[in-house]
Amino acid sequence: MTEMMKAVRLHEFGGPSVLRYENAPRPALASGEVLVRVHAASLNPPDLYLRDGYRALPPEWRPNATFPLILGTDVSGVVAATGEQVTQFSVGDEVYAMVRFPDDLMKGSGAYAEYVSVPASELAKKPPKIDHLQASGAPMSALTVWQFLVELGHDAPNPFQSFPHAPIPLEGKRVLINGAGGGVGHLAVQVAKWKRASVTAVASGKHEVLLRELGACQFINYTKTSIEEVAQDFDLVMDAVGGANMERFLSVIKPAGVLLFVNPLGFSGQEEAARRGITVSSTQVRSNGAQLGEIGRLLDDGTIRVVIDSMFSLAEASAAHQRASQGSIQGKIVLKAV
Repeated sequence: MTEMMKAVRLHEFGGPSVLRYENAPRPALASGEVLVRVHAASLNPPDLYLRDGYRALPPEWRPNATFPLILGTDVSGVVAATGEQVTQFSVGDEVYAMVRFPDDLMKGSGAYAEYVSVPASELAKKPPKIDHLQASGAPMSALTVWQFLVELGHDAPNPFQSFPHAPIPLEGKRVLINGAGGGVGHLAVQVAKWKRASVTAVASGKHEVLLRELGACQFINYTKTSIEEVAQDFDLVMDAVGGANMERFLSVIKPAGVLLFVNPLGFSGQEEAARRGITVSSTQVRSNGAQLGEIGRLLDDGTIRVVIDSMFSLAEASAAHQRASQGSIQGKIVLKAV
């Protein structure tokens, strides 16, 4: 008889209301996998895109989904069982992970559930000094920052460009983070500060006090001031927002500087960048347990911290997605499963 669990499942694409909290089969374990009893999961933009059927993408790129599917990549919880050939984790270990990303980008990684199976290579021990809610908010956002700014950590082909992304040394550099109040942005500010960069944070005014606490030397309220009017001579700009007019960042970067896009789709300033000697780069974040282990040490000693925007129960996933659609998120939205 198949063991069951509660999960948030998708039977069709659409708005937040299509998320259903219901019974689902507990995942089976393959060799090299770990079954995690989920204590908390967090929301990330790919969850929202998949729920919506990736409607922003060209039709030929959209997922051919097999329903029902379970959204979510980021979890923190406790090891409930281990598969064959798993030696580094034991039942009872507290762990966290970004699950099968981007491998399950188009079909859901299963984190919005009471249990999820995770390849052992993608797991790390949860930092003991933070709780499961904070730990669940870290994986995708922190790994994105780490792979953009510290260490790529893999040699997979880059879907966004013909050359591999390569982080640059940040010590003594002037760094601007756009979208600094969000999940990726608030961690990027902290990691750049840890790397001894001088950090300018760009966000709406509600985030200023927090971002200065997290290490920003300067703050730009984009609702009152355009970046181009007040910013100049940056060694590196990291844009965690995307959208229209991404070319505007070129004017605030030094010749031979670097422009990083978390979402590069829509950028059309390649010729100007080449003329100014500016490197424009992006990469696809990938699951990596070893890097989460390194990040965990920084979370544990307080060098970086995950800010929680809001918390919902697993059964309230629809409301959590509704909160995400309202924007102006400070840090991460998390789901409490236990």
